Amino acid sequence: CIQTGKTIDDEKRLRFSANEFYFKSFAEMQQALPDYTDAITNTVQVAQLCQYEMEFGHYRYPVFHVPENISLNELLTKNAEAGLKTRLEQKEDEEGPLSEEVIREYEERLSFELKIIQDMGFAGYFLIVADFIEYARSSDIPVGPGRGSAAGSLTAFCLRITNIDPIKYGLIFERFLNPQRISMPDIDIDFCINGRDEVIHYVAEKYGRDNVCQIVTFGRMKARAVIRDVGRALNIPLKEVDHIAKLVPEGPNVSLERAIQEERELKRLEEGEGPAKKLLRISRGLEGLARHASTHASGLVISDRPLVEYLPLFKLSKGEIMTQFTMDQIEKLGLIKFDFLGLKTLTVIKYSLKLIQETSGTSVDIDRIPLNDEATYQLCSEGRTTGVFQLESSGMKELLRSLRPAVFEDIVALVALYRPGPLGSNMVNDFINGKHGKIKTKYLLPQLESILKETYGVILYQEQVMKIAQILASYTLAEADELRKAIGKKKQKVMARHKARFIEGAAKNNVDPKTAKRLFTLIDKFGGYGFNKSHSAAYAMIAYQTAYLKAHYPVQFMAALLTQDMGNQDKTIKNIAECREMGIEILPPDINESQA
Repeated sequence: CIQTGKTIDDEKRLRFSANEFYFKSFAEMQQALPDYTDAITNTVQVAQLCQYEMEFGHYRYPVFHVPENISLNELLTKNAEAGLKTRLEQKEDEEGPLSEEVIREYEERLSFELKIIQDMGFAGYFLIVADFIEYARSSDIPVGPGRGSAAGSLTAFCLRITNIDPIKYGLIFERFLNPQRISMPDIDIDFCINGRDEVIHYVAEKYGRDNVCQIVTFGRMKARAVIRDVGRALNIPLKEVDHIAKLVPEGPNVSLERAIQEERELKRLEEGEGPAKKLLRISRGLEGLARHASTHASGLVISDRPLVEYLPLFKLSKGEIMTQFTMDQIEKLGLIKFDFLGLKTLTVIKYSLKLIQETSGTSVDIDRIPLNDEATYQLCSEGRTTGVFQLESSGMKELLRSLRPAVFEDIVALVALYRPGPLGSNMVNDFINGKHGKIKTKYLLPQLESILKETYGVILYQEQVMKIAQILASYTLAEADELRKAIGKKKQKVMARHKARFIEGAAKNNVDPKTAKRLFTLIDKFGGYGFNKSHSAAYAMIAYQTAYLKAHYPVQFMAALLTQDMGNQDKTIKNIAECREMGIEILPPDINESQA
């Protein structure tokens, strides 16, 4: 009834005509069909012939064709080294002549990363991602500067997969790819929302339509929703169902079991008589079951062979072909999934640049704008950030006015600070007061200054936790990444082992056990709030770019924003109000002037 939208009182609802819709045993079939014993026996033989063993334990990479007489590893090295040369030339243009020491640092880092990537067998993965990103760029489809931990890879930066210099911003490769833990790299890509499907089409054509497929995701019956669904099917009055559903606390992980234990009224209804008891009993049984299938927001699987050889597929109502297996199941099979995300802000930036070119004749290279622009930081410091990526909520505006960012690293920190953990602790106040010199930044040990100076003594980033473990306790960065994961997952047994390891390592660096314990407690407490600096830096770049456009080209930026948000009435009203606040006149549609 839930699936078909009917009620149990409906005589025409879908129902089984008998109670024998189940797989019968051999004996039951013999009794039902005594004259067909051979046929029944043959069905067993047919079933035994239909054996399929799923293979686990190795990856099934898409076939990336390389020129003759060159391997995937050699091509990756060649492309990455050429990319590094270009990146260093750009850096020299922006910052002046580079010392041999700086050049050597980049070369050694790239060599280190390439060895790990190649040893782990991931050269093809990087080449595939670089290829479809290059297609997007050449097709005038904007690509984000990075997302997640991939921004910590110099190789990705050299291949133009990302556009954040990991060395400049102190980002760590091992946070992205840990050589001690063999798992696929995970490079999520943001595309202009209008161009994402075109990139997916390119990938399908390149690797074969039968080898490329979007991934299913299942909407499940959660506590409140299942009560509403069951209530509708049982034909219980909406007002009564709504009352019962609202007794369930809101939240992502609230179960009916927990809600009934904690809410007296629900407990009373379950123990009483009447329709509410039946409603809750059935709802408990259905909670957590898949309610409907839909397309995963970003996941795409690309295989070396037709996907039907590895997993079942199906069609949604609109004809889209999906995997029947979820993302996790696909990864267990060794199939390679890629995340293609559509980001509206990239579309706004693209249209802003188009309007700037058309109205002023100025060509703005958004990837080469100065990161020390005073007008941009002034706009942010005054909280005039409606429409600015990541910085437009009222709480963020308040934080901007308090912090008054003056350098790009401040924007990076803001993205990391504006989360429940830091906001609920004293981290934000310590950061702001430290920045403005209201309190003197103190370090538990002198060695911590180089790690925590940029955040005024606050452990804000996961990468800082890793650096502390490396410098003070002689962890490798790969080991430090394991510590970072253990802190995030609150695994007490694992943390106990790390604590002993940390204190032992710190002792070798002349840190006494008492201080080492205090430091470990500190990183355990605040490291849990730590944010991925690679992701923060990448999204801070988009935030800065949109703030720059709003500061220098306000009319074009707001026009682009209004165009992109035209289907959302609330946002349109907000954007029009912002235009008026900025002194920008909003004209009515004009058949001769409007560019529709």
